[in-house]
This record gives sequence, C-alpha cells and structure tokens, in this order.
Amino acid sequence: MSGEPLNPKGAGDMAQSRSDLKLRVMSAAAMLLVAGGAFWFGGPVLDLFIALVSFATLIELMKLVELASEKPLVRIAGALAGAAYVGAAAISLMALPSLLVGIVVGIVICTDTGAYFAGRRYGRRKIAPAISPSKTWEGLTGGMIAAGMFTALAFGFMALALSALSPGKPGIPWPAMLIGGATGAVLAVAAQAGDFLESWLKRKAGVKDSGKIIPGHGGVFDRVDGLLPVAIIAGLVSLIYRVTIS
Repeated sequence: MSGEPLNPKGAGDMAQSRSDLKLRVMSAAAMLLVAGGAFWFGGPVLDLFIALVSFATLIELMKLVELASEKPLVRIAGALAGAAYVGAAAISLMALPSLLVGIVVGIVICTDTGAYFAGRRYGRRKIAPAISPSKTWEGLTGGMIAAGMFTALAFGFMALALSALSPGKPGIPWPAMLIGGATGAVLAVAAQAGDFLESWLKRKAGVKDSGKIIPGHGGVFDRVDGLLPVAIIAGLVSLIYRVTIS
C-alpha cells in the first residue's frame, strides 16, 4: 500500500460541499431573519425593504445587460426594459396588503422547492437546455403542484376567516380552494418564466450569478428572479379587482 490517503480528491470535495452547504444555510437564515423582520413591522419598514431589494436587483440587472451586449442601443433598451420590469414588481408589492405579499412570496418559494425536489427525483425531459440545463418538465410540474397546494390552503384559510364573520356554520371552502389551486399553478409557471429570463440574460452576459452580495447564493436578482413576474401579475389582478368593484 502507498502512503497516499484514500481518494483524497473525493474527501476534499465532500469537505468543500459541506462547507458550501453550511454557508448557504447561514446566508438563507440571515435572509429569512431580515425579510421576516420587515414583514413583522410592515408598513413603511416593509416598503423600505422592498425598495432596497428592488434597487439591488436593478443594479445587477443593469450590469448583466451591459455585459450581454456591446451595442449602445441594445444596452439602453435593455436598461429601460429592466427598469420597467423591476419597477412594476416593486410598485405591485408595495400596493398589495402584507398578507397578499406573503402569499406571493410563499407561491414563489413553494414553486422553487417543489421544482427542485421533483426535478432531482424525476427530472428527465429538459425544458430549454440551451438556457437552463437543470430545468425539467417534471420539475416544473412539481413546482406547480407545490404552489397550487399552498395557494389552495391560503385561499381556503381566508375564505374560512371571512365565513366565520357571517352567521351559520362555516364549511370547507372548496370553491375558494379550487380557485387557489389553479391560481398557484398558473403563477408557478410565471415564476419559472422569470427564472428562465434571468438564466437567458446570464448566459448572454457569460456569468454564472448575477452578483456576489449573498454568500453562497449569488446575487439578489438570483433570489428574486421568479418573484418579479408573479408580483406584477398579482398587482395587475388586484388593480383590476379594485377598479371593477369601485
């Protein structure tokens, strides 16, 4: 036997993997703590948090646009489109009640979580390998199911809370839950579309992450890419609803 350790490269890789996992967990805990505090205080504090996250996202998006093309007109058009995209999401989140903001964020988290586990377990068929090689149709389905279940429960809970204020014994709010399930599934597709948009932009820019501000997680844009389109859709639906009933 030689004096070399058995599989030193494998041992190093495992140690590095554990270190990366620890860093990611610590960063995620810090992000949840800050976001949770903003939701807890609500009002101006939550709006300030949304504004800061949006500003950081826009800065990273602008940098990707700059790296993606050397043509001035393309850069200007990309910057204007990016500003409109991020700005619309920020305005939507600020206009929504805190409860709905929480539901929107929950939909995106459930989409990402469901897609991750379903993709790892069942993922076979790639959606767009040239843009995002890890995304599969099975993962998307898992994300839609997870988001649909979450939104069904959220809508059902809200319906129960409203019915409790009315006379009579409240029953299981199946209509609200069915609407919630369908809504969550559709918004999961929107969240994945936002993910693909950022992946495409990063590929054009030739970078892996949108930034390095979050240790182990990349940039802010990497964390909120799926939230942006969902927030815009939720804001538009809320605006249409308010205009309709007014």
